[in-house]
Amino acid sequence: MIKRVIGIGNALTDMLVNLSNDAVLTEYQLAKGSMSLVDSQLQTAVSKSVAGCPYSLSLGGSAGNTIRAMARLGCDVAFIGKVGEDNTGEFYEQALRNIGVEPYMLRSEERSGKCVALVSPDGERTFVTHLGAAADLHAEDIDGAIFDDYDCLYVEGYLVQDHDLIRSTVEKAKHHGLKVAIDLASFNVVEENCDFLRDIVAKYVDILFANEDEARAFTGEQEPLNALNAISRMCELAVVKIGMKGALIKRGDEVVHVGIMAAAKRVDTTGAGDFYAAGFMAGLCEGLSLRQCGTIGAITAGKVIEVVGTTFGEDAWREIFSLVERVRKDQYLF
Repeated sequence: MIKRVIGIGNALTDMLVNLSNDAVLTEYQLAKGSMSLVDSQLQTAVSKSVAGCPYSLSLGGSAGNTIRAMARLGCDVAFIGKVGEDNTGEFYEQALRNIGVEPYMLRSEERSGKCVALVSPDGERTFVTHLGAAADLHAEDIDGAIFDDYDCLYVEGYLVQDHDLIRSTVEKAKHHGLKVAIDLASFNVVEENCDFLRDIVAKYVDILFANEDEARAFTGEQEPLNALNAISRMCELAVVKIGMKGALIKRGDEVVHVGIMAAAKRVDTTGAGDFYAAGFMAGLCEGLSLRQCGTIGAITAGKVIEVVGTTFGEDAWREIFSLVERVRKDQYLF
């Protein structure tokens, strides 16, 4: 059973920009909903193009979002990442400690990474990411002994830019007896690294999260249920999120469909998938049923899209805690 989870991912600070239209996406040929790795010059150019738009700053990174949310849900978690020898890196590490995440933060001479999240009027987000120090995380940086005290490694799919890092890390985790979970991150990243990802999933992954587009890119199957079945043949537990229709979950012969929690307002989808994984993994850590896990994932995802970014106040967390408690008692199931 999973009790303690350690995540690995890009340690990034997010700049969330609220767009009045999608002109900047057209100008820079950015596929809406995608994640593009760019150099600092292009990221700066995009940032200048949206100067004057409302924006906010928050801790980011896909796996970082998931691990931080799991910590708030009471899970025993840690995070591996790399930041610069700068104020942003110090802030990132201290912020993890402040919410109960054990940080295994490595340092780089590069400046800490940043992600510009362009939030369209409909709430969809398009990421323009300069990894900076995060890209300086390499296979040789990961000491397998880190995994001795954990049951599960949660891998950010965006790390696929370094095949050696992912392969080496999951091999070390499996050697130490951990389950491996991965979120496929973005459809364009999957398309560009499909053969590698299929090999890694088939050999090492126990739990896989994907949205509909990512599942289609990964399996070649157009229908979500067919994609779910294809993924489930590769790993123990498969989760395919299907937008407003909720999520399909399969483990062995058990297939569950869980709907969404209707958001009071759909402001920004940034972090929705990360928070879904956090809720789901938190349920697994408690040994709850697949339906309960999926429902908690729907709750956390539903709350995060009501705000810009992935940070919200204590009132929202109290509401989440109340809803999760009802799920534990089977009183709040979609």
